[in-house]
Amino acid sequence: MLLKNKLFPIASLLLSAGLMAQAPQIEFEEYDLNNGLHVILHEDSSTPNVIVSVMYDVGSKDENPDRTGFAHFFEHLMFEGTENIPRGEYSKYVDRAGGTLNANTSADRTYYYEILPSNQLALGLWLESERMMHATVDSLGIQTQKKVVIEEKKQSYDNRPYGSWLAETVKRAFKEHPYRWTTIGDPEHIMAAEDWEFKAFHKKFYVPNNAALVVAGDIKKDEVKPLIQKYFGEIKPGNDEIVRHGIVEPKLDGEVRDTIFDNVQLPLIFQAYRTPAMETDDFYALDMLSTLLSNGESSRMYKSLVDEQQKAIDTGTFPLPYRDPSLAIAYAMPNMGVDCADLEAAIEDEIKKVRDELITEREMQKLKNQYENMFVSGNVKLARRAENLVTNYVYFRNTNLINTELDKYLSVTREDIKRVANKYLVKDNRVVLYYLPKSYQN
Repeated sequence: MLLKNKLFPIASLLLSAGLMAQAPQIEFEEYDLNNGLHVILHEDSSTPNVIVSVMYDVGSKDENPDRTGFAHFFEHLMFEGTENIPRGEYSKYVDRAGGTLNANTSADRTYYYEILPSNQLALGLWLESERMMHATVDSLGIQTQKKVVIEEKKQSYDNRPYGSWLAETVKRAFKEHPYRWTTIGDPEHIMAAEDWEFKAFHKKFYVPNNAALVVAGDIKKDEVKPLIQKYFGEIKPGNDEIVRHGIVEPKLDGEVRDTIFDNVQLPLIFQAYRTPAMETDDFYALDMLSTLLSNGESSRMYKSLVDEQQKAIDTGTFPLPYRDPSLAIAYAMPNMGVDCADLEAAIEDEIKKVRDELITEREMQKLKNQYENMFVSGNVKLARRAENLVTNYVYFRNTNLINTELDKYLSVTREDIKRVANKYLVKDNRVVLYYLPKSYQN
């Protein structure tokens, strides 16, 4: 899955019409163990490395509204240790083997991975199977990680300029869907939660029948399969029924505007438009429209607002790549002496152009070139390839999307881009936030 989730700065991607690259076919094999664990194998002997990763189908959208932040909390807690790995020793196994490891959480899933020398494959499988079968979820670990995640929120969100932009945006854009809170959650929810609540969340979601395992790199599939069976085959499936929320967010039906006075030095404008879910035709068209408007210094918005009109220091757009219908974000930072309303009007003018007129044939060709290049470069690194494979399975039960998604982008037409601009990039379908320095309140 091609994900664009950067805010500052927007990476430059300048391609000429003649630099089209052919995306190679990515071979893989997949199957299920008897306990429901989905397995994806991908051979690549170009480097003597192997990736062992597990994606659990649990994110912040699966939380109780009164207990937000649990999925992110477990991203940390699952490194505490297991019945057979002493507390604080999990990462050291990987360090001593010359590898690296990490994890991350989104609204839709939680992802753990190790990158190891290929002769350490068994170690990676043992570590992830230990985490799945014997993770330590006790009072000491829970109390320790409560402090860790509270401090992370302070550093990464509360004390960072514009750090609250996502939380402030989603709580206005969504009223019923669990996308209305962020993965970091509410510290008060985490602090108030009792041990039994964390244990119940773990028991429900961190089970083989709610997970997918990827083993990729310098491997032989026939040799890997017995090892996977050895380490994961005996893990019992979860018995708790996992009922997804099934909430369909109602239409916004009217622009939402607000002002946030923050500890910032410069104003910043955010526009958040409600958008369709990933893997839909409209999503692909909107994603290409986002690239047209903001990807690189040759993009429409940058050229107009920054270079020509000099009303903005920086500007761009990007989608929030969530599984359910989500948001496309446009942002702009006004130049010195430029009023936010004037800059917002200039953004409106650029969006109005794509609503009123077909983009040029040359622009359409450039977009297709860019996406071919992005898909090739996006799968060059083994780690990214492994994550794309498992994301496509967990999100869509379509692992082969890694080979077919580019075609979906290339089938988008100029008419499609104009159509989705008129359908989604309209005032009644958006939230507008002005971030202003606190001094502006005087």
